[in-house]
Amino acid sequence: MLVLRKNGIKKRYYAIKDGVKTHTNPQLAALAIKALFDEQVPISKLQLLAAGTTTPEQLLPSHASMVHGELGTGNIEIISVAGSCCSSIQGLKYAYMSVAGGLTEVAAGCGSERLSTWLMASRYQSEADNWKELDKNPYIAFEKDFLRWMLSDGAAAALLQPKPNDDGISLKIEWLEISSYANEFETCMYSGAVKNEDGSLTGWNDMEVTKWAADSVFSLKQDTRLLGENIIKKGGEFLSKLMKQKGLTSNEVDYFLPHMSSEFFRQEMYDTMQSIGMDLPYEKWFYNLPWVGNVGSASTFLMLEELFHSGRLKKGNRILVMVPESARFTYAYLYLTVV
Repeated sequence: MLVLRKNGIKKRYYAIKDGVKTHTNPQLAALAIKALFDEQVPISKLQLLAAGTTTPEQLLPSHASMVHGELGTGNIEIISVAGSCCSSIQGLKYAYMSVAGGLTEVAAGCGSERLSTWLMASRYQSEADNWKELDKNPYIAFEKDFLRWMLSDGAAAALLQPKPNDDGISLKIEWLEISSYANEFETCMYSGAVKNEDGSLTGWNDMEVTKWAADSVFSLKQDTRLLGENIIKKGGEFLSKLMKQKGLTSNEVDYFLPHMSSEFFRQEMYDTMQSIGMDLPYEKWFYNLPWVGNVGSASTFLMLEELFHSGRLKKGNRILVMVPESARFTYAYLYLTVV
């Protein structure tokens, strides 16, 4: 319960009923993509699918290939993006460049996760024997057991076209910037591997099969020391750089959509942004972590979808989206205008 109080999450969603899965990851993704289309823009017009996920359900074929198979559409271009929270945004950038370059008229970007099977107790070893230590050092909670209490299953998608909707509002991508800091840091969040004392990883394919279960190799793990020291700081450094490059100021942001794994980070994030001159009061913040949970690669699209349909947006509003990824520290910032 202490972990739940600290992360601020009230609801989570699992594609499981009575211990049996209700959907696969590709099925969740396909449902989200199909919801983008209607009679005005039928799914038969889809030309490109960019799919990101933390939790592909097989090594081969690619995740996007499996999603395409679930869609049952005609022949289209596909691209799969591996990673965690930024994977859908990296896919979105590919789709955006294809549309902006005139190569594609109708594209879809998607993020989807089915993390529930990764979170079952049978996949984890006991990690927190002394829960009293959480009060002394909250970052202990960001080990294996913490992740079990914040992650949700789900999917969300975005439709990309070269012109705005005929009716209602649209979101115009002004810029989308992504930066990896893997050159500076060892791995922070990982699965399918064990972390060695020197910071390197040994992958499942270089281990004896008997070790996979004994060492909880396929559970999702996080190096809490690295997370606490760097996840907010590096995001602030990248935003500061973008502010100078783009001439971006607080006055040019009407809504700030931060993807957070936990509300534990909110105050530190706010303070860091203020320190670099991005003074955004909480009234400008919009996120749905408490009632949606952390859905990894789908979280950004879920925030945008909820804000888009909230009735709050007016033409001319400007939206700044922040997406951190702790796997080996990647950050994405997306700047949109309501048109």
